[in-house]
Amino acid sequence: MIEVNIDGASAGNPGPSGAGIFIKWNGEVEKHSIPLGMMDNHEAEFTACKKALELCLEKKDDTVWLRSDSQAVVHAIEKGFVRNTQYKHLLEEILKMTKQLNLFFVKWIPSKENKAADELARKAIHLN
Repeated sequence: MIEVNIDGASAGNPGPSGAGIFIKWNGEVEKHSIPLGMMDNHEAEFTACKKALELCLEKKDDTVWLRSDSQAVVHAIEKGFVRNTQYKHLLEEILKMTKQLNLFFVKWIPSKENKAADELARKAIHLN
């Protein structure tokens, strides 16, 4: 099973953005800080999720447990629906990737439990 914590961050709304991805798999830890260019905070959160799932699928493991402090992302995945059409294409890509997995779990966690991914996302902002 792959355990992954994600966070998206923006310096401004919109502004320079980044994705933080913290992965635990097979006893190893991976940390990713991915600059995302200019986008708003919600777009950064959805994009962080998409990038994390891309990394997970590369590992050829069929079980992923994803945690995020973004209620918007977690609720959108759980419901298969996002109200704001700006994020619809990202959600569709995310859901398509989750269908490639045998088991996919998503859970909302408070920000205080997502510090590693948050730090990686903030670092990624400065890499733009």
